[in-house]
Amino acid sequence: MTATAEMLHDTVHVGKTANEAGARQNAIHWFEIPCADLERAVKFYETLLGVKLNRSIFGDSMAIFPYANGGTGGALVQRNRQKPGPDGAVVFLNCNGKLDAVISRVSSCGGLILQSKTEIEGGFGWYACIRDSEGNHVGLHSV
Repeated sequence: MTATAEMLHDTVHVGKTANEAGARQNAIHWFEIPCADLERAVKFYETLLGVKLNRSIFGDSMAIFPYANGGTGGALVQRNRQKPGPDGAVVFLNCNGKLDAVISRVSSCGGLILQSKTEIEGGFGWYACIRDSEGNHVGLHSV
């Protein structure tokens, strides 16, 4: 079992029924991906994921990824105090059922594949890692 699979298994599933594991609070409530050029980043992610981001201003210019009520949300943000880069935390975006198609669009959107599609041992799906149009290291995941 890989370290990632062990972590997922140990933190979510050990000693819990599926209902108990699902009832626990999500560790992530909101994420923000910094960008230097909001329009370029919006075009990259809308094309890559095949979704429409909602542009808003909540003190800073941002574009919000679609999410279900009560689900984990997140946005692209452009602000002076945050700069994009490859060395920060890695956010994994949900690509369920579309991972191969999303990976196939990375280069044409201006991104770079850092880790090709890789199976996560233990039945936790597949992932790939990319560098986005802003230079961020971002994960893609599908079960």
